[in-house]
Amino acid sequence: MQESSLIECVYTTEDALYLSYMPFVKGGGLFIRTKHPYTLREAVHLSIQLFQEPERFEVDAQVVWITPKGAQGNKAMGVGVQFTSENNRQVANKIETFLAGMLKSTRMTDTL
Repeated sequence: MQESSLIECVYTTEDALYLSYMPFVKGGGLFIRTKHPYTLREAVHLSIQLFQEPERFEVDAQVVWITPKGAQGNKAMGVGVQFTSENNRQVANKIETFLAGMLKSTRMTDTL
């Protein structure tokens, strides 16, 4: 079995986190801007830093979405990952707490 890639995710503002978070993905997920050529269903490991929180969240995930270079609507190139760890709900809840007032926004994100 291939070892999963480590992706470091650092979010310093609510706007940056809002652009990346994918609440419509079961269990939670993030869109990560990257030029690395990931494949669908590829396993990845995320190390997530949220603002000035002292602890990082470690989450296993898998690639469920790929936005290629030159995508329609000038969308950022990258991958969407779905949290697959047992602690996925804890991480998704933490993110949703930070974004509480923004989740129903109609503002564009990196995904939809």
